[in-house]
Amino acid sequence: MHVLIVGSHGKIGQRLVRQMAKSEHTARAMIRDESQREEMQTLGATDVVVADIEGDISEALAGCDAVVFTAGSGAHTGPEKTQDVDRNGAISIIDQAERAGIRRFILVSSMNADTPENGPEKMRHYFEAKKAADDHLRASDLEYTIVRPGRLTDDEGTGTADIAKDLNRYGEVAREDVAQALLLTLDSPNTIGRHYEMLAGDTPIDKALLGI
Repeated sequence: MHVLIVGSHGKIGQRLVRQMAKSEHTARAMIRDESQREEMQTLGATDVVVADIEGDISEALAGCDAVVFTAGSGAHTGPEKTQDVDRNGAISIIDQAERAGIRRFILVSSMNADTPENGPEKMRHYFEAKKAADDHLRASDLEYTIVRPGRLTDDEGTGTADIAKDLNRYGEVAREDVAQALLLTLDSPNTIGRHYEMLAGDTPIDKALLGI
């Protein structure tokens, strides 16, 4: 598959581009600044396109088979920026992907997205934005998967994780392992129409995904 990675210059996105370069899939890296082009090419992106997450990305979508949305304002960003990226940006790209005839869509969300009221008050706007995007994707006709990692770290990946629809606990997970899960999810039809939570664990990621 030729995959558009939205948020390719982010911490998960860069890891995903690098891993995808070693797979049978190819990455189109969507960036917001021309100065990021060379870096993405060095990481292994097949092609790079400059586009605004809140604007028309039809050129970026052209010729792609799938979208992985890894963009995010960050949990500590103010409500306005979170609304712009995590809610409105995601919803806009979901709609544009549908219109472009793309079938597969993988969205990086967050634990607590279904129950934002249970999260810390200072992060409630973040979880509410994620919930809105998740709900919009569920209501679409796309073959979607919603990925909900715990607190992200820059630790070295282990290639293992705990993955389930609901883990009923909270914790950490390495961005490297999340990127691997996103790549493997592209080839995991059992994850279509589902969400899963992901934390550090001991099960190889490919095997953990089989239980979704």
